[in-house]
Amino acid sequence: MANAPKKSAVLKAVSAVTPVEVAAAAVSAAESTEAQLAAPAAEIQQSLRTALEKGVVESRAVFTKAKIAADETASAFEVSFAAAKDGALAINAKAFDALRANADASFDFLKAVFAVKSLPDLVTLQSEFARKQVETITSQTKDFGALAQKAMTDAVEPLKEQAARSFKVAV
Repeated sequence: MANAPKKSAVLKAVSAVTPVEVAAAAVSAAESTEAQLAAPAAEIQQSLRTALEKGVVESRAVFTKAKIAADETASAFEVSFAAAKDGALAINAKAFDALRANADASFDFLKAVFAVKSLPDLVTLQSEFARKQVETITSQTKDFGALAQKAMTDAVEPLKEQAARSFKVAV
């Protein structure tokens, strides 16, 4: 029976605490836990916000660099296409000049053929015409080759320079 007085003392102590006090203690404990959790959550939110802002700034910088590189590349293509067009026009003009020179030489040969009085003179005239035509065609071919090479160099050079700048910036 020694236990009976102890129980009633515990029961008296427990019954002395009112439900309002229990609720206040629970709220206080919840607020304390919430305050303890709120500090790391705010810290996490701030670090996340900082990281996102940094990412946005870096993305804008990368986008700006990419846009500038794209604009420069477009300009290089425009210059390249203009040079290719100029080269093609020069080659076409040279082709028409060669065509005109070859046609004039052929007509002159035909005039001379009609003026020939003997077969040996015709053979000599034909040999001389063939030799001149071979020399002319050889010269024209060299000119076309040089002109085509210049046109290609002029057309490719802006792209080559732009590629070198782009890779230099990227590296």
